[in-house]
Amino acid sequence: MTTPSSGDLRFPDAVVHFGVFFQGVNHSTIWSDPRSGSQMAHSTFVQLVRTAERGLFDAFFLGEGLRLREQRGRIHDLDVVGRPDALTELATLAGLTTHIGLVATQNTTYNDPADLARRLASLDVLSGGRAAWNVVTTDNAWTGENFRRGGHLDHADRYERAERFVRTAQRVWDSWDGERYTPVEVRDGFFDVEFTPTVPRSPQQHPVLFQAGDSPAGRDFATRTADVVFSRHGTDHADALAFADDIRRRTVAAGRPEGDVLVLPGTQIVVADNEAEVEEKARWVLEQQVTPATALSLVGQVWGEDLSHLDPDGPLPAHDPVISVVDGTRGAHRTGADAVALAQRWRAEAEEGKFSLRELVLHHSSERGFAGTASQLADDLTHWVRTGASDGFNITPYLVPSGLDDVVDQLVPALQDRGAYPTEYVGTTLREHLGLRAPLTRR
Repeated sequence: MTTPSSGDLRFPDAVVHFGVFFQGVNHSTIWSDPRSGSQMAHSTFVQLVRTAERGLFDAFFLGEGLRLREQRGRIHDLDVVGRPDALTELATLAGLTTHIGLVATQNTTYNDPADLARRLASLDVLSGGRAAWNVVTTDNAWTGENFRRGGHLDHADRYERAERFVRTAQRVWDSWDGERYTPVEVRDGFFDVEFTPTVPRSPQQHPVLFQAGDSPAGRDFATRTADVVFSRHGTDHADALAFADDIRRRTVAAGRPEGDVLVLPGTQIVVADNEAEVEEKARWVLEQQVTPATALSLVGQVWGEDLSHLDPDGPLPAHDPVISVVDGTRGAHRTGADAVALAQRWRAEAEEGKFSLRELVLHHSSERGFAGTASQLADDLTHWVRTGASDGFNITPYLVPSGLDDVVDQLVPALQDRGAYPTEYVGTTLREHLGLRAPLTRR
């Protein structure tokens, strides 16, 4: 844990913002634990969102997988896979909550901009101004096959299409002047839209825009269009600070004030009752996430073959992978990597660290988020936001739906004791919770 000096604090009065990230597809949710609820049942979503709202979380963030993960052409049954449609689920939760923001992951590749704008505006109006859109792109043919669009979008075009998609949606939201609608017409090479909107603006005017691109093009897209960047830089402070400072520089270059785009990295938080339990509990979580079968499947993804016959406590395969490039059917992580080079690097690491196959996977998975007592974690997270490494955190619970209980019951009060977390919601809209300015097109 790092205890900052007063000279380190660039934002000495900053408070921590929390969101909860309910992932669409993953192996980090411990679905096999007896305490784990159904990943599809409405009651699971209700319990989790109510816990988050009790803890004054700013947002409930739903991921979405548009195709079930596969390995070697077969549905992969060791991950959590699939979710109900995000907008449908969030609409039901809007009526069961009063303040928490509702963030829907929606794809710009497989939707129509006017139709999606209308559906997002509907959620925003029904929730009283609590809707948000996590803007994502997809260009791979494997996902596209579910939409009869396999391979139709060049990788280089995905952010250009996404930006024009967002601009079209913003025109739909801006078409209501308080008395009447102005028909929207867009013809720009990507879209041919003629649309008369049917939904007025909400109290926050537009849904809040999240974006998670990490490439230079993705960061530029985010700082031109988004209100919040959801990043993967949620473990190492120096790495997170470099990312946040880069976002600030790009935001200014885009003609916006430096703090106009918030940074909320995704992370995992393990709260232990005392210092003696921290390492033991963190290790238990990790070993439940990376079971022997999961370790074999993750290595098998790189080798391009079924390795379930191997001993997970034995060595990595001695032969090279049978594929040259890691495919994307198990998610974006490692997609496109040179399989042979990665295997050689892993074998060298295993030899140096004397790791078995599973131990190597555990080693690569161990740098995931934070673990500590509530007091230690409160100091650490306060340090992050007040030194500018982030504006808060989007927490992925390792257990669903009970995985936020320790955070809400122990960590939130410890942050409040430090003046680093709100004691009540500051308004009724998500834009107010996050301290955001008016939408870009409404300033």
